[in-house]
Amino acid sequence: MKYDFDLFVIGAGSGGVRAGRLAAQNGQKVGLAEEYRYGGTCVIRGCVPKKLMVYASEFSEIFKDAAGYGWTIGECSFDWAAFMKSKDKEIDRLESIYENILTNNKVTHFRARAVLKDRNTVELSNGKKFTSKHILIATGGHPFVPNILGSEYAISSNEVLNLPKQPNRVLVIGGGYIACEFSCILNGMGTKTLQFYRGEQILRGFDVEVQNFVAEEMREKGVDLHVGKDIKSIAKVETGLLVKDNLNNEFIVDQVLFATGRIPSTQNLGLDAVGIKKGLGGEIIVDEFSRTNINNIYAIGDVTNRVQLTPVAIVEATAFIETVYKDNPTSPDHDLIPTAVFTQPEIGTVGLSEEVARDLEEIEVYSAIFRPMKVILAGRNERMLMKMIVSKASRRVLGCHIVGHAAAEMIQLAGVALKMGATKEDFDRTMAIHPTAAEELVTMSAPKR
Repeated sequence: MKYDFDLFVIGAGSGGVRAGRLAAQNGQKVGLAEEYRYGGTCVIRGCVPKKLMVYASEFSEIFKDAAGYGWTIGECSFDWAAFMKSKDKEIDRLESIYENILTNNKVTHFRARAVLKDRNTVELSNGKKFTSKHILIATGGHPFVPNILGSEYAISSNEVLNLPKQPNRVLVIGGGYIACEFSCILNGMGTKTLQFYRGEQILRGFDVEVQNFVAEEMREKGVDLHVGKDIKSIAKVETGLLVKDNLNNEFIVDQVLFATGRIPSTQNLGLDAVGIKKGLGGEIIVDEFSRTNINNIYAIGDVTNRVQLTPVAIVEATAFIETVYKDNPTSPDHDLIPTAVFTQPEIGTVGLSEEVARDLEEIEVYSAIFRPMKVILAGRNERMLMKMIVSKASRRVLGCHIVGHAAAEMIQLAGVALKMGATKEDFDRTMAIHPTAAEELVTMSAPKR
């Protein structure tokens, strides 16, 4: 049978664009449809604009620190509108790069929504229909907003990136990395920030010591963080939003931000009509090669809810190309993925938490808590945490956790070491760079427990 395309990609995020480009470079005729903007969650409504906001929010502390180093800084203020204009300009630039990647590689792309009509056919919102030998679904995910009274007055992590005016008072609901990051961002920008999380501690799933340490440091920096708390309702009043919590306390804020997780964007794609199996959370179920139960239809990225990270989607896209077009069946490697959380202080982590590792085998825990040199003259009490989990039997480093300035940069390289199977003695044999915070990774000599 002759098809319009060899591959049709639904979604132009990092994974979809990578797959489309590589397939086209491999000689395939590729079509792609994106209903919103090229670049996907990461570029448009996720990690890139959020990281720019992180950078902006850090200057308030930098300006304060400068006095301890002899600098005289005049009165400073933050211009929300000016920052948003600069941020939007950069996002537009990045989107054009993604579009040009597709165009330059002769990928036929459409700004339209695509829906599956059968296993080989997609229909676009502009009315056009195309057939394709293979179809790749890379539609990502979107914020989950709980159904409570007045939730329509709240915003999600999508809308907070484009608020026309900076809120004076904000309530952030959630305890995951997105909630914690935005609490720190808004607090750093000068917004009075309140954060509620219904669980026992923020950052569920992370190392417990890391959880507790970050919560303490966030409070120290000014975030009014409460655990074991939730809200019952939101009402619009003349002075802002009236919020009632689970203890029937009432208070007024300018914005309520729900950062309560993300769910796969599988709605209204025609999956059920084609017979594609989904999980309980709506995610597309795939095998080790990212193939759905329909053997010519694949899915990668957040829509599969395997690991919701941009670099993971890119690796999955590359593995898909190897499998389908290069006769080299390749399973994406989801083991030992370094992760960063851009809270203040920043988190970098790779491998097992102390709790998970201890359930598996006998371990040693090496850790150090200290004030980094950078904050000494500034007179701040900010602390850093370095932690390594080591197998007693094999001496292999099972987990590495860093909290503090440049944690993400450090954990990337630590991730290489763990991926190679480095032992504690390998770290010990490595000469320290002094004075740095990172030297603690190679100088921790005695286990704490």
